Amino acid sequence: MTVIPDQITGREKKVASHQMLVSKTDAKGVIMFANDNFVDVSGYSMEELVGQPHSILRHPDMPRAIFYHMWDSIKHGNNIMAVVKNKTKRGDHYWVTTDFEIRRDREGRIQSYIAFRHAAPRHVVREIEPLYASMLEIEKKYGMDASFAYLEGYLETIGMSYDAYIQRLAAPKGLAATVFTKMKEILNYE
Repeated sequence: MTVIPDQITGREKKVASHQMLVSKTDAKGVIMFANDNFVDVSGYSMEELVGQPHSILRHPDMPRAIFYHMWDSIKHGNNIMAVVKNKTKRGDHYWVTTDFEIRRDREGRIQSYIAFRHAAPRHVVREIEPLYASMLEIEKKYGMDASFAYLEGYLETIGMSYDAYIQRLAAPKGLAATVFTKMKEILNYE
C-alpha cells in the first residue's frame, strides 16, 4: 500500500474497548516492539514500525505541547497518563488513553518505556478535543511555549495538573481498572 506522507483521511479507526495496544521504545522513543493489536490498529507491519521514532504515529491535530509534556515527564522518570490522537498508516485516526511503565538498568538509568494504550471513551474525546484544538491553534500562531502556557492556564482554572485532569477524566474505574491492571501485568514485556 502506498501512503502519502501526512495524508489525513478524517476517518476514525475504532479501537475495541477490550484491546490493549502495547509498544516498547528505547530511551529516545525509537520503537523496539509492538504487540499485534498495536500493529493491527496502526496499519503498519512490525517491520515498518521497529526502528522508527514513535512520532511516525503523530497526528497533526495533536498539539506538540502535549507530547513535550508527556516526554518530559517520562524522561524524568515520572509516569503520566495522556489522551492521544494517533494517525494510522492510511491517514485515519484513533484516540487512546496511554499509560507508561519506565524501565531502568541496574544503575537506575532509563533504558526503555512501555506504553499501554486502550480506547479513549467517547466522553473523554468530546471533552479533550476542543482543548487540544485551542492549543493547536495557539501553537500555530505563537509557538509551543504559548500553547503550553494556555494549557497551564486552563488547568489552573480547574485547579488540577494535567496528570490529575486526565486521571479524573480517563482513568479506568472499578472493574475496568482491575482488568486494565491485570492486562498490563500479562502484557508486561521485558
